[in-house]
Amino acid sequence: MEDMLYLMNSLWVMVSAILVIFMIAGFIMLEAGSTRMKNAGHIAGKTAFTFGLASLVFWAVGFAFIFGDNANFFVGMSNFFYSGADLDLGLSSTVFFVFQLAFAGIAITIALGGFAERAKLSVYVLFTILFSAIVYPVVAHWIWGGGWLAEHGKQDFAGSTVVHLTGAMAALAATILLKPRIGRFNKDGSANAIHGHNQVFTSLGVLILWVGWFGFNAGSTVSVDAGFFGFVALNTQLAAGAGAVAALIISWVTLGKSDIPTILNGALAGLVAITASCAFVDTWAAVVIGLIAGVLVFYGAKWMEKMGIDDPIFALSVHGIPGIWGTLSTGFFATPDLAAVGRPGLFYGGGFEQLGVQAMGVFVSGAFAFVASFVILFAIKKLLGGLRVSEEEEIMGLDISEHGTYGYPEVFADTKSKAAGDK
Repeated sequence: MEDMLYLMNSLWVMVSAILVIFMIAGFIMLEAGSTRMKNAGHIAGKTAFTFGLASLVFWAVGFAFIFGDNANFFVGMSNFFYSGADLDLGLSSTVFFVFQLAFAGIAITIALGGFAERAKLSVYVLFTILFSAIVYPVVAHWIWGGGWLAEHGKQDFAGSTVVHLTGAMAALAATILLKPRIGRFNKDGSANAIHGHNQVFTSLGVLILWVGWFGFNAGSTVSVDAGFFGFVALNTQLAAGAGAVAALIISWVTLGKSDIPTILNGALAGLVAITASCAFVDTWAAVVIGLIAGVLVFYGAKWMEKMGIDDPIFALSVHGIPGIWGTLSTGFFATPDLAAVGRPGLFYGGGFEQLGVQAMGVFVSGAFAFVASFVILFAIKKLLGGLRVSEEEEIMGLDISEHGTYGYPEVFADTKSKAAGDK
């Protein structure tokens, strides 16, 4: 029976890892659909490439910094260039490695959303290496690798802080240094909408991410014992649905129309928020968490726009703000029976202790991710003489300026032909 459980655990986590890796396809569809046609090929290609690059960095140093022995205040210090060493986890250690690699890939993909439509390809490359080697592993070690936040009982079951907030804070640093896209804001500070070119792509991307999230959350049980992963999956689904419903209602009431991007972002916000708490809260609380996340994502996007922050993929309003709320939510809703880490939440007699730990974790993790990412990007800016493509290159699109061809060559070829004919 012990051998059978080992094999079943390994199989379940491997399937979950594949689901999480396939979320990269969801991000490709979501980001390409949310941006303009002239940048679609660039968005798709760089997303696939940076995931591959992040995988190599995670193999070399990332996994060791998170889960290695001989740890110091910041990181672990063993299993560099991981080659399959047994970690005594009740499942295949190499399967666990692949599962964790997938999470690191998602974090950098979220971060790079803040670069969209204006950053040089070389910036993506350098930042991917340094974020995957330094920023993500430090936060992950603090919370998941037995670091100091873990010792305080920080609750983050599948990564509202570790993955989503960390990625979002890196995206914030990028948006500040890169500055808004051409035409996004007027001189008086008013905003102009820059619509994505394909809402069908965006919708399909969200659905792919939604399905992949079951690997993300339910897979984080890393076990089939007692079928607990089913309960985690249920909470995940309920929160996503509640987020979509809340976003639809708030956009309809506020705008007079049910805005499709807002509805899609609401579903994602519910998923992001429940990621920290999916194993620690009852089903009714999962619905409440998702509903609040759906409202927050709408007003979060409006606030970012008012602040003059150009966030093309909504990394901050979808992954940052709901990531904070989701992390804090366990401090309210974690039950005595389910709080395997830390203490019960405020509404279950735990007082403010767990909420305080969650708030501390949000602050220090978010601050570290932002400051470290800002410093890295500032250094890259000095090294490369700038983070951003030229104005001419941005106007023509990164497909042609960075890669020499368009993602939709027939469309742009027809445009050029018509222009030549007019002359």
